[in-house]
Amino acid sequence: MHDVRASDAERELVVERLQRAVGNGRLTVDEFEQRAAAAYAATTRGQLAELTKDLPGHLW
Repeated sequence: MHDVRASDAERELVVERLQRAVGNGRLTVDEFEQRAAAAYAATTRGQLAELTKDLPGHLW
């Protein structure tokens, strides 16, 4: 399932999770900016999953 191509909606979902992580103090603003850029550039679900694997409620 990690090699399935990511949709725009899935990229947005990851960015929303990253924003919540900043609000909860789990990520710094710099970490958010780096991960959000990577999320928008991601082509697969696996790439998106890597961006949230250290956060609660890991996707995919």
